[in-house]
Amino acid sequence: MFEDNLDLNGIKNEPYVIEHILWDMEPKELMAAKFTKTEHGVEKRDDIKGYIFYIETMGEDPILFLMRHTAVEFGETMGQINDIPKELLRESVEETKDRHYFGMYPINNAVKAWLKKELGVK
Repeated sequence: MFEDNLDLNGIKNEPYVIEHILWDMEPKELMAAKFTKTEHGVEKRDDIKGYIFYIETMGEDPILFLMRHTAVEFGETMGQINDIPKELLRESVEETKDRHYFGMYPINNAVKAWLKKELGVK
């Protein structure tokens, strides 16, 4: 679908992406097993299809990424947003540190508000 990773301006120019951002999805939810065994048998979770922002902390500074996830469980990082103030990302990581999943941190409300303002989402 996209040849290169998108930056903030690239995302702004993709109305389909903006329309399908899963603002309240967290990495742990996204990576959860599709099928789980329960006392009632095997249950399938709903398909997850859309785009999710997450923060990685592999380097010196946290970085904000955008991942695409399809209903057939294919995921790929397709965007990196460098325009966001690093302090916002650090605060988000600190706030959500108990909800990280394999080095992926969910965004907090401040990052979400910044993104929505920049992308023109209400």
